[in-house]
Amino acid sequence: MATKKEETTVTMKPLKIKHIKVRIVGDTPLIVHAWGIKEKRMMLESQTGKNKTKKKPTKMPFDDFAQALYWLTPMPTETITDPSTQEDRDVVTEQLFDEAIKNGARFGFPANSFKQAANAAAYRLGWVPNQMALRGSYFLNAEDGGHLVEIKGDKPMLREDMVRVGLGVADIRYRPIFENWYCDMILEYNASGNMPLEDILNCINAGGYAVGAGEWRPEKDGQFGRFHVEIVK
Repeated sequence: MATKKEETTVTMKPLKIKHIKVRIVGDTPLIVHAWGIKEKRMMLESQTGKNKTKKKPTKMPFDDFAQALYWLTPMPTETITDPSTQEDRDVVTEQLFDEAIKNGARFGFPANSFKQAANAAAYRLGWVPNQMALRGSYFLNAEDGGHLVEIKGDKPMLREDMVRVGLGVADIRYRPIFENWYCDMILEYNASGNMPLEDILNCINAGGYAVGAGEWRPEKDGQFGRFHVEIVK
């Protein structure tokens, strides 16, 4: 005999969007590495076959450091002739950098890095079935709505690291490091959704602890770029 099919009632709650200001506080130094003018040019020339016979440009440690920053204010450069290639090249000198710092230079970092860290950590801890489940649960945005959030705290310092590139070839990298840092962001979430604010904050803290942001973060076998989140009253 056929049984009566049970009916399921689904209650659809209206969205209750809230915005709160949060602070991402660095627990370990942050190493950043934006693509500089020189790197972008070399990549383009490599992809178009123009640099097969060209000499590599002269390595300029301070310029490499300065161009690896995410500049929120104009990056100061001057044009020089590279002695190795005899081509004009826009570089950042230490003097130009110091002047920019005195004039209030500001630097950023990709805002979506912190949400990506949170989502990855939540998935690896088994809190969610997949990272896609978190993509629309909340948003972590820069205060101005841009793709870069301002990094505040100490001014960036030059860091020298030995790295392996290609087939194990050794190279030296000169990158910026922020020893003490924080950034203020806007957390947007649905208060009537399935993920309460406490759980979202737990995800962000887990991301800061186990995944991190920037170069040599825990996700990449390092200990840099760890962070925690605080609500700004």
